[in-house]
Formats: sequence, C-alpha cells, structure tokens
Amino acid sequence: MNYPENIEEKLGFDNIRSKLKTYCLSELGKELVDQMRFSNNYASIQRWITQTDEYKNLLNEDKAFPVDNYHDLRPMLLRLKPEGMFPETSEVVMLRKSLQTMKAINKWFTGELKDKYPELTKLADSFQIFPYLFERIDRVITSNGRIKDNATSELADIRRFLDQERGRVSKQMSAILKDARKNGYTDEESQIVIRDGRLMLPVKSSFRRKIKGIIHDESASGKTVYIEPQPIIEINNEIRDAEYREKREIIKILKELADDIRPYIGDLISFYDKLAIFDFIRAKAVLAQSMNAIKIPIDNIPGMRYIKGVNPLLQMAFKGTQRKVIPNDLILTKENRILLISGPNAGGKSVAMKTSGLLQYMLQCGLLLPVAQDSEAGIFKQIHIDIGDDQSIDNDLSTYSSHLMHMKHMLKKADAETLILVDEFGSGTEPLIGGAIAEAVLEKFRKLELFGVITTHYSNLKHYAANSEGLTNGAMLFDSAKIEPIYKLEIGKPGSSFAIEISHKSGLPIDVIDDARQRAGTDHANFDKHLREIMRDKKYYEEKRSQIKKQEKELERILSQQSNELEKTKKIRDEIISQAKKEAETILNQSNKLIENTIREIRESQAEKEKTKNVRETIEKEKQSIQQNQNTDSEIDKRIKGLKKITKKHKVDIENTESKETKEPELQIGDAVRIKGQESIGEIVEINDKNAVVAFGSFMTSVARNKLDRTSKKARKKQEKNANNATSKLLQKQQAFKPGIDLRGKYVDEALQLITDYIDEAIMLNVNEVKILHGKGNGILRKAIREYLSTIPEITLFKDEHIEFGGAGITVVQFK
Repeated sequence: MNYPENIEEKLGFDNIRSKLKTYCLSELGKELVDQMRFSNNYASIQRWITQTDEYKNLLNEDKAFPVDNYHDLRPMLLRLKPEGMFPETSEVVMLRKSLQTMKAINKWFTGELKDKYPELTKLADSFQIFPYLFERIDRVITSNGRIKDNATSELADIRRFLDQERGRVSKQMSAILKDARKNGYTDEESQIVIRDGRLMLPVKSSFRRKIKGIIHDESASGKTVYIEPQPIIEINNEIRDAEYREKREIIKILKELADDIRPYIGDLISFYDKLAIFDFIRAKAVLAQSMNAIKIPIDNIPGMRYIKGVNPLLQMAFKGTQRKVIPNDLILTKENRILLISGPNAGGKSVAMKTSGLLQYMLQCGLLLPVAQDSEAGIFKQIHIDIGDDQSIDNDLSTYSSHLMHMKHMLKKADAETLILVDEFGSGTEPLIGGAIAEAVLEKFRKLELFGVITTHYSNLKHYAANSEGLTNGAMLFDSAKIEPIYKLEIGKPGSSFAIEISHKSGLPIDVIDDARQRAGTDHANFDKHLREIMRDKKYYEEKRSQIKKQEKELERILSQQSNELEKTKKIRDEIISQAKKEAETILNQSNKLIENTIREIRESQAEKEKTKNVRETIEKEKQSIQQNQNTDSEIDKRIKGLKKITKKHKVDIENTESKETKEPELQIGDAVRIKGQESIGEIVEINDKNAVVAFGSFMTSVARNKLDRTSKKARKKQEKNANNATSKLLQKQQAFKPGIDLRGKYVDEALQLITDYIDEAIMLNVNEVKILHGKGNGILRKAIREYLSTIPEITLFKDEHIEFGGAGITVVQFK
C-alpha cells in the first residue's frame, strides 16, 4: 500500500490527472481518469501501456479515427428502465449518433490496421452492433431530431391540418397588417409577431380600440400593444388544440420506441463503458504526445533505468517560455538499490528525487513516460515517501517528529519490492545526532534491500554510501565559475553544498565569509577530496569486478561450448568407428577368404613370387587402415580429458581463493590495515559489529571489516616515511611541471602517447589547467586529441584558446 494517503499531491500526480481530463472528449473519459489507480499488476500495466502506445501511433495515421459523438447516455438509459418512461427526441438522436460512432470504430480496424493495433482491435471487436435499433430509430426520427410526419397516420393527419390552418392564419394576418399600415395603426416597418405561440399584430397604443381582438401584451415603453385580431382567435384556438394532439402523439411514438430500446439497455450501458475506455485511452495518448512520452520495456521486478527522464510538471510549466527542462538519468539496480543525492541548495536535488517517483507512479497508472528510448522500467509493489514539511500544531508534531514518524512507518512496512523517496534525510534537528540517526536508518534500509532515492547535505551519509554495498552517491552539478546550479545529476560521485560560493554570490559580507572559511578549516575540504577519491576508486574496482565476472561467464560459456562440441564429436566418432569396425570385420572376412584362395593359387602355381607380394600388400593396407582409426579414437579421448582437467582446475582455483578469504584471522583494535584496492595504511581504533573505524592520520572513517586487508605495522611506518619523501618529490615535480605542451609536427600516434603521459602527470600533480599546442592545419591532430580528452573523467572542460592567444590552434584543458 502506498504511503502517505496524499502521495499523489506530494508527487504532483494530481496535476497530471487534471491535465489528462482536459484531453477527454466526454464525461465518459473523465470518469475513468478519476477512477485511474496505481497498480502493481504486471499484466494490467503492460496492457494499459500497449493500448496507449497503439493509440499514440494511431493519431499519426492518414485514415482519421472516429472521435465525434462520445455522448454519455447512461443516465437516459437508466431512466428508461421503468415502463411508461420515454426519451427526449434530442436524446434519441444522440443515441443514434453514438451508435454510429461505435460502428465506425469497429469498422476502422480492418486489414493491416487490425494487425498493427492488436490491443485496440481486441477492444473494438468487443463492441456489439445494434442494427435493429438503427432501423427502429430511422423509422420515426429524422437526422436533425424531428419526429417524421409518417411515423404514424394520426401524426400525418394532425400535421396536414396544422399546415393548412397556419397558412390560413398567415394569409388573414397579412391582410389585417396591410390595412393597419394603411390606416396608420401600426408602423410601416412592423411585422407579425408570435406571443405564447399565437400570431399577433403590433398596434400603436393610441389606436388599440381601432383593431378588434384580445390584447395579450404591451411593450416596455407602453407605446405598442400586441393584439390578436378577432377573426384569428378561433383559428388560433384550433391550431393550439392540434398542437396538443401532436404532442400527445409524439409522446406515444417515443414510448413505443422506448419499449423497443428497453431490452437492450444492459448491452447499451456496457457499450458506453467501452466507449469511455476509448476516450480514456485517447486522452492518455494525446497527453503522451504533448510530453514526447514513449513506451519502454517493462520487467516484472523492482528497479528503474530512466535515461534522460524529464519532470512532466516542469514541462507543462515551461511550455511557451524560453526555459528548458534539464533531463537526468535516474537509475536503481539490484547492485545499487539506493541513490543518495547531494549538492547545493536549489540545485535540483528534490526535483530529481520527485521526478523518479512521479515517473514510476505514472508508469504504474498506465501512462507513457518522457524518457529516452534506451530506458527500462520495473514494477514496485508500493511507494513510500517523506517529502515536504508535515509539522502540525493540532497533532503536536514538529518537522523532525514528522520525519521520524515517516521513517518508523517505512521501517515497519517497506520491503525489497518497495520504492522509498526521502527529502532532506536527517534534517530538522541537531546535525550531529540527526546525521547519526539518519545513518542508522539508512543501514536498516540497506538490510531491508529496498529501493530508494534520498536527498541530503550530511557528509557522514555521503561517506557511508561510498563505503557500503547497495548504495551509490549522486551529485547535482554546480557551475563554480558562474556560481549557479546546472540541475544535472551525475551518478557515482557525492555532491557539495558550495555554501561558501553561494554565500559570496548572495552578497554576504566578505569578512563574514572569510571567518566562516577559517572556522570550517581545511579538514572539511580534505574530507570532500578524500570522499571523491574513494568514490573514484570504488567505481574503478566495481568496473573491474564487473569485467572479471563477464570474463568468467565468457570462459565458462566457451568451456561449456567446447565440451559440448567435443562430446558431439566423440559421439559422431563412436558412430563412425562402430561402422568402420563393421566394415573392417567384413573386409577381414573377405581378406581371409582372399588369403585362403591365394594360398591355394600359390600352391597350385608353386608359389610364384609376384602373387605372394600382392597378397602381402593387401594385408598390410588393411592393417594400416585399422591402426589409423584406433589412433583417431585415442586423440579425441585425449582432448576431452584435457578439457575436463582445465574445467576442474578452474573450479578448484576459485574454491581455493574463496577458502583463503574465509580463513583470514579476526581483525583487532590497533591492527594496521588497508582498504582493499587502496595503498593508504591506517590503524583500527574501534570495532562495531561488521564495521571498523580506521584512522588515516587525523582522518577517521567507518569501513566494512570484509573490505579491510591486514598489513604489518612496519609497513605502516615505512609508508609514513615514504610519504614524507614522496611529498618532497611531489613538490619538486610540481615546480618542474610545465603548464603547456607543444605537439606541432607530431604524428597522431606519437602525439597521443605524449599527451597521455602529460595528462596523467597533470592529474597526479593536481594541476588546475594546462594548454596543448597542436596547431590548426587540417584539424586531424586537434580532433584526435579532443576525442581522447573526452574520455578522461577528471577533465571538466576543454576549449579553444582566446583568439588573441592562438584560438583553435591551442586547446585549454581544465581539471576537477
């Protein structure tokens, strides 16, 4: 079950729902928008997504799809259920038009379109056609909603009489009007008017006695009265009576029509429910078009891989303006289940976190997503969020108390199929204790193996994520030159708050900023630097580990393939040998007979030398053939046995390695240790369960014990000594390092080798900027160098030198 109850409002999905309603053609579709709910049923989600994607593609067809007359006549049909009830003629017309739309939809999916849109075809095929109702309605009502004159003979007589009497009244009124104009009783421009369904003459008030008849009305000014002339009164009365008889006959006709509709009411209501689905699907497709949303592969396991995902709410807000939504990659996998996002205030952390939740919620409601084609999605059983300030005076809840309440619920209800979203994790109380509690909760989240996107400013959480399996850091990037956020998420590195830089831009006094920088000290800056180094090493070894796993799988595949092929070869060989032996046996039998006959011939011919030689050659050939088959058999056996030995040795090596790892002695306080994959040696100062606190000089960090390798204290002292020497050598190298390199006249291969060594040295010496002089020429060397530079993660920017200092002939490189 999703948490809290107002999760849609927190994520902004209520705005998506409202926008979706505006694309509906009728109340039919709007009802389904209101009923749309989050689902974790894989089959349902797949069907919804496919239907919407099919309709989105359908919108681009040359053949127009029927979208008119999506009327909701279910209330009218329910009203007709009791005997004696009848519809309005306008309702019958709308009924016929919507039935015609249904028929047109059903007919639209024919030929290749039927195969192109299978899900929509399946829905359209379920429509029931009502040919009898078409015929029945057409028999009594015209297309513009008038009961036909020939609906019944009685109605035909009534209307014939009405036409005659109205013609007679019109003729007499025209004559009276003509006389009134002639005598000045009415204005020359006056015309016959209708009041209460009766024809009347507008007469000047001063001449009201001149025209005999009944005064029915008077103008607002009182200057004109409306008189029904005496000769017309009787005729009008007869017309009025005939109109009443016409109305009663029409009601009778409609009641008879209702009697014929009544047996189909259940099927018609079902039809309108299906028409509502088409309206709903269409609205989702139009919404997808407006967001450039697409269908992506969905797997029935938790996870997400949204590449270049954008927030649809920002899309709608920025539409028609110059502002653009920055797309971000939002990735949660089995290996990295929790993404911890850090970075500057107003840098986009919360937006990125909300975007991941909103996109997932939209997907599981059956909506297409504004992401790139190579995205993939999973399915979560539930989503729990802690976003915004839920403090309450009525419930005596502070901001931090409300956060703890949400954490308590998540720890109790969340599991490995849950997605959690937490904004400003650990905030709202004293940073030291708040950070500690947040780290403990984060550890519990990790053990629950749930998925999550969490934002924070706390350094201890960033360090914890860097050293823990299943977690990864993410940084919202910041343009330190312009001192403004970029709103771009980079997964795999921790972010910085850039508080000093932002304070400077905001106009805070310089002396206050300098004081703050001194109070923070160098440890803060060194901490971020050390954290970046750990993340870089972690990423490197994760990639190496991934490569090793791939290589092992490939080796196993090759070994298995080779084994299978040799087994098949052996089977074929056995069959060939078996057949060969049979043939050999036949040949030997024939040879024996040949020998016997030959011996007989020799004896008879007194052992002629030539015949004796021929016999010996024949026997020798048979012998060689049999030996050759035996040698082939032996060679294949050797190959299979050798392959099995290789496989067995590979497995034994792996088992021995695992055995060695498990037999390591327990670590103790005071031991000198290294973090696996790193060179720095530290000392264990505290051991807590599966973690150990290791001191590296003045810096201490908590590391999982299985990630530490014991080393000798002698090696540690040697390292400290070497570190001092290395520092001295490093200073010498920094002083000798040249901030520019000239590659003009070099071949591409030679230049790339030189630039590789040069860039590596610049990174090692922590240089901020270098310049590469390659000349302009035909641009081949410049292009090759820049392609290489784009592969170095430590490089933040490379660009042409200023035109005054060399322009495109020099590339300026800046490092992190």
